[in-house]
Amino acid sequence: MSKLTVALVAHDHKKPELLAWVHNHIEIMKQCDLVATGTTGGLISDETGLEVKRFKSGPLGGDQQIGALIAENRLDALFFFWDPLNAAPHDPDVRALLRLCSVWNVPVACTPATADLMVTSPLFLSSEYKPIKPNF
Repeated sequence: MSKLTVALVAHDHKKPELLAWVHNHIEIMKQCDLVATGTTGGLISDETGLEVKRFKSGPLGGDQQIGALIAENRLDALFFFWDPLNAAPHDPDVRALLRLCSVWNVPVACTPATADLMVTSPLFLSSEYKPIKPNF
């Protein structure tokens, strides 16, 4: 059985929240291949010891690199703790990333509550579950 590839992304004000969430679900995260934008990935790796493939920082193209994984059907889930109260200079990239998740039917969680529900679902690590991918 191949591991799920999971992306972890957080805006600056949400990084502590994502880090706490990863700590709470570290046993599940250990069973996944993790990718992340640069700063977030470094923080998670340093604070948890988890192996994380790091892309560029979000504003420097990391969001788009993760978007490319989605478009290539190489990402199974996205956990993106974005900050709705602070505008980011790369908001168009953020919208594009969330849009790609909808286009390609990739599960995405933007809050700890949704992320909790997603990873505790019996379907999350199940090799039996295969989301339907659109055929364009």
